[in-house]
Amino acid sequence: MTARTKDYSPRAMARIAGLLYLAIIVGALFIPFATVPSGMMRGDAALPTVAHILAARQLYALAGIAQAILGACDIAVALILYELLKPVGRSLALLAAFFRLVFVAIANANLLNHFAPLLLLSGDLGAFTPEQLQALAGMFLRLRTIGLDIALVFFGFHCIILGYLLFRSTFFPRVLGLLMAIGGVGYIANIFASVIPLDIASRLFPYVMLPAGVAELGLSLWLIVVGVNAAKWRSRAVAAGPQG
Repeated sequence: MTARTKDYSPRAMARIAGLLYLAIIVGALFIPFATVPSGMMRGDAALPTVAHILAARQLYALAGIAQAILGACDIAVALILYELLKPVGRSLALLAAFFRLVFVAIANANLLNHFAPLLLLSGDLGAFTPEQLQALAGMFLRLRTIGLDIALVFFGFHCIILGYLLFRSTFFPRVLGLLMAIGGVGYIANIFASVIPLDIASRLFPYVMLPAGVAELGLSLWLIVVGVNAAKWRSRAVAAGPQG
């Protein structure tokens, strides 16, 4: 019974992490207004307009709430990945989890910039003209983009360390680790998009982010369908010794 529990535990954790990770990916792609485009997609045409927000206030607010829920999923994924990869290197696994948690903290604090336009466009601030309120709302939308870019720097470091751990693990495909590390470099490079001409940045964006997208989707599906090789995971855990 004990052996079965040990075999089942890492697989169960992996599949829970995979389902949560897939929910994060789907949510980021399909929740309306849930994410403001990152730096390489920066530009007024890529941002939700004031007219869009006014036409769908409830949907816009719901998207912010949904993003907060996805942040909670991110916290759970950080913890589970730490537990799964702790046998490979406890300190590095902890550092990867820390970077992901900092990403979540910044991204969710940045939701203040998401909800600020709703307050400004409520019509209750008589000290400002409608034109001034709309201009301020647009400023907060741009600030939200900058906040996301800053958060992605920390997520990029998380991906690089995670990729190294996956590559060294023996119970995950090495190609996932390689792609994750490359994707992490792309996330970090994204912060420099503000100093690149917009037409060049928009052309680079798909190629910079493609490895990260493939790696994150591949990792989530692998965790759901395959999980981890329990025998190899247990062998690494025993070799690593008690780690708390």
